[in-house]
Amino acid sequence: MNINQLSFDERGLIPAIVQDQQSKQVLTLAYMNEESLKKTIETGETWFYSRSRQELWHKGETSGNIQKVENIRYDCDQDALVVLVDPQGPGCHKGDFTCFSDVLWSRGEQSATDAGVIEQGNRFAIIEELEEVIATREAERPEGAYTTYLFEEGVDKILKKVGEEASEVIIAAKNRDKEELTWESADLLYHWLVLLREQKLPLDNVLQRLADRHAGK
Repeated sequence: MNINQLSFDERGLIPAIVQDQQSKQVLTLAYMNEESLKKTIETGETWFYSRSRQELWHKGETSGNIQKVENIRYDCDQDALVVLVDPQGPGCHKGDFTCFSDVLWSRGEQSATDAGVIEQGNRFAIIEELEEVIATREAERPEGAYTTYLFEEGVDKILKKVGEEASEVIIAAKNRDKEELTWESADLLYHWLVLLREQKLPLDNVLQRLADRHAGK
């Protein structure tokens, strides 16, 4: 696919949806022209076109919150882009992980986490929600949050917790204690997701490997 085959609008712009490549959370919607798209591809970091200032801008140039580009996709009409990135900080100029943090309308008043229930037919919604929370904590680093503490301590601390929780799972299973096994398994899963985030390894990669193994059995 050649850039010249994309459908830019009458102003020479194309909308670019920026998405976290690990959690798949949408970070922002910006616009690119041909020049900013080429610079994005050349540098491996996001460049956009400011409609208000009418100039190119490099995400993170002043804040340091650059976005390393992993993949750029276009839609079936070739008039919109999805840019998968590895963000090096908040995606929003207000300091939030995503520009889309405010809810206009929701079918349910509570999330699965808030309600404390697992919705029928959506067993893994809590995993997706945890991915988003962990990604947000890494970017925003709110004071007092346990996940913030783990990221600031670094990989050695995270690995230590994964090892500790894995040991606790083994002990609980050996003791045939289902309640303790449930608790420790949840702790292990959470710390494992933190580790994946620290390692910049999308959970989708792990799931794809499982699918590949299953298909090849």
